[in-house]
Amino acid sequence: MTLRANWSYPTAIRFGAGRISEIAEACKVAGIARPLLVTDKGLAGLGITAQTLDLLDGAGLGRAMFSDVDPNPTGANVAAGVAAYRAGGHDGVVAFGGGSGLDLGKVVAFMAGQTRPVWDFADVGDWWTRADATAIHPIVAVPTTAGTGSEVGRASVLTNTLTHEKTIIFHPRILPSVVISDPELTLGLPRAITAGTGMDAFAHCLEAYCAPHFHPMSQGIA
Repeated sequence: MTLRANWSYPTAIRFGAGRISEIAEACKVAGIARPLLVTDKGLAGLGITAQTLDLLDGAGLGRAMFSDVDPNPTGANVAAGVAAYRAGGHDGVVAFGGGSGLDLGKVVAFMAGQTRPVWDFADVGDWWTRADATAIHPIVAVPTTAGTGSEVGRASVLTNTLTHEKTIIFHPRILPSVVISDPELTLGLPRAITAGTGMDAFAHCLEAYCAPHFHPMSQGIA
């Protein structure tokens, strides 16, 4: 059986083989006319990334890409991504890849209109209220691995190279507007990444199954 479905949990998800073909339409739904595709260095040269850029370009949305992303995204990666975003006159982000590309893409869209340092929005108390919510730009997320779950999260994880700490950056509007979850994008991954991210996905399902709090969607997926 081939599963192809749309649902919202907690944002709009388009699941099914070949649904990357809807990337341009998803951008338009999110209100993005000039997207910046943010991904990692490993994915930048792969066919699935070129295919996605071709689809965007063919719809008149351009083919801009930023891929200067470390395996654990840093504040410097954010600054470089925001600079590229502003220089290109972009109005939204396609966050494309595994955890690194997704997390950085989300923060670039978040920080593009902010004036405070990114660390001022760490997940501490009500620090997220410091952000100008009206200046957060829209995001379309396209996961290419099975495990991270960042495409449906309201936070990103950055590494602070000065304190050598990982910091969660949180805001409700970091949640992508649309997710395209196309399993065909995972087929070209190296075996080790496929295995590792598969175990990651399994761990998330086990967590949901064992958690003391109940949600019917989490229970059903787990």
